[in-house]
Amino acid sequence: MAHDKRESARIDVLGKLAGEVSVLAPVLVRDVSQTGALVESGFPLVLGSGHELRLHLGDDAVVVKARVVRCHIADIGHELVRYVAGLEFVDLPPHVGVALAAYIEQRRRQRESPPDDPASPTSP
Repeated sequence: MAHDKRESARIDVLGKLAGEVSVLAPVLVRDVSQTGALVESGFPLVLGSGHELRLHLGDDAVVVKARVVRCHIADIGHELVRYVAGLEFVDLPPHVGVALAAYIEQRRRQRESPPDDPASPTSP
């Protein structure tokens, strides 16, 4: 018999013991605000469930806790179903709020500034 290296003994579960596991899966963030985000995924998110969402905000990456407030089928393809879920951020740490605000402001400024016209002359 092999030596058991566990610190505590395990017991067989006789009957039913439910569990859940968190799995990192990519989602497409369609839009984002300081209070939530709309994400698209290949799987449904359960209404009311909590998740951690990693957002890559340019050079910064933050993790936010979010609650699913809505989820519905966005598209049904031949072999693929796409879902869209509305997430509400919960317990947002101040530094994450600052990073989100900076990212949103940067994106807003990029959208409002006119694109550079390579045909127009530049002034010295």
